[in-house]
Amino acid sequence: MTVKNLRTACALCLLAAMAVACAAQTSTSAPDARIQRAVAAVDAARLQSTDMALVNFGTRHTLGTTLPAEKHAGILQARQWIASELNRTSQQCQGCLEVKQHSTVEGPAARLPQPAELTTIYAVQKGTDPEAAKRVILLCAHYDTIAMARMNDAEAPAPGANDDGSGTSLVLEAARVLSRERFPVTIIYALFPGEEQGLFGSKAFAKLARAEGWQLEAVLSNDIVGGDNTRDQHNLVRVFSEGIPATLTADDGDRTTLRRLRLLGAELDSPSRQIARYIATEVPAYLPASSVQPKLVFRQDRFLRGGDHTSFNELGFAAVRITDYAENYDHQHQLPRVENGVEYGDLVKFVNYDYLAGVTRLNVAAAALLASAPAAPAEVKLVTRDLVNSSTLHWKPSPDGRAAGYELLLRDTTAPGWEKIIPAGTQLQLTVPDSKDNVIYGVRAYDQDGHRSLVVMPAPER
Repeated sequence: MTVKNLRTACALCLLAAMAVACAAQTSTSAPDARIQRAVAAVDAARLQSTDMALVNFGTRHTLGTTLPAEKHAGILQARQWIASELNRTSQQCQGCLEVKQHSTVEGPAARLPQPAELTTIYAVQKGTDPEAAKRVILLCAHYDTIAMARMNDAEAPAPGANDDGSGTSLVLEAARVLSRERFPVTIIYALFPGEEQGLFGSKAFAKLARAEGWQLEAVLSNDIVGGDNTRDQHNLVRVFSEGIPATLTADDGDRTTLRRLRLLGAELDSPSRQIARYIATEVPAYLPASSVQPKLVFRQDRFLRGGDHTSFNELGFAAVRITDYAENYDHQHQLPRVENGVEYGDLVKFVNYDYLAGVTRLNVAAAALLASAPAAPAEVKLVTRDLVNSSTLHWKPSPDGRAAGYELLLRDTTAPGWEKIIPAGTQLQLTVPDSKDNVIYGVRAYDQDGHRSLVVMPAPER
């Protein structure tokens, strides 16, 4: 062996030892006191009170906007009340939230037989860092309800305590506790109408985000998150995420990019999937041991079903759906009634507010961590021009200038989550002994306080 080859072999051995030492490594940084405070402030009793207020408005059917004024449509009362609650939260944080509305007229459509006005209520918590504030984290849910047996009847009883009063309550509670703190990245809290008729509210809002050029990094959509006190949720909440991005499977999708994904075996590494992994790895450290924990489901949504996150996926945004581990279909989209000894209906009595508080804590921690993290590294590349068994990756600094260093992550091609973390420090290039043929790589940034960015998958460089 030549001296050069010996040096190369020693270097590779050192890198191999370093990789083993870093296997399954987690952050050793001290917990963020702001995030701990926000998580601890989540109140199950307040969540219940909020949900009961929503249910007391009666049916929140989207077509309620077309009813005569004397009908006092629940959907109109609900949206006014939601805006007032967000304004009240803003007053408590000295105006830190900008409460806004986005309205469109939609229909006629299959579940919307006549045109109806849809209004999304949202609040913007502007980030404190001028550059990082351009990035946006979205926490959202829908506030409309429906009874499928009388789908186009705006007055059919549809209390919607869990679907999706629970998600609406979660977003309002998250706004309350997170607005007490300050984060460098912008957080938006949004409540959509028209989900049950075809995702109309979220589709319009996703179009708004694209038209205004928002740097929307992560969408956390909460739909049916109140558990069900007749079902064992196993202390888990499902986090659904798409694999191959929806934009690549459309008729006019980028076929070249789709072929590259298949060639690289990157079907499980979409930006949405990285949000799901982030929730699974970064969030639990901020949750009480007995709290609800995330369970990743590698599917865009429940089998052949969809939700508001789909609207964002279809426009190329990274989004996940968070939902109960075990749904109860007797209590979903049902007219309230008792039939053959079985009680049907989406009623407050069936919601588990301790479970909802646990899911709220998970969302609060996830949004706060993402809103604290530096921007991900830019232009991450995996060098492929040489046929070697080692792998070289390089990247450009995080564009917001807040990164203190970088980490290389890797996992076996059959592993669902990252298995090794290799510190790169302030270097912008790293060579490791693992063959690119055998593992999946990713790179992320961290700031001086240990907040981690989302993972970026490398593009091949010839």
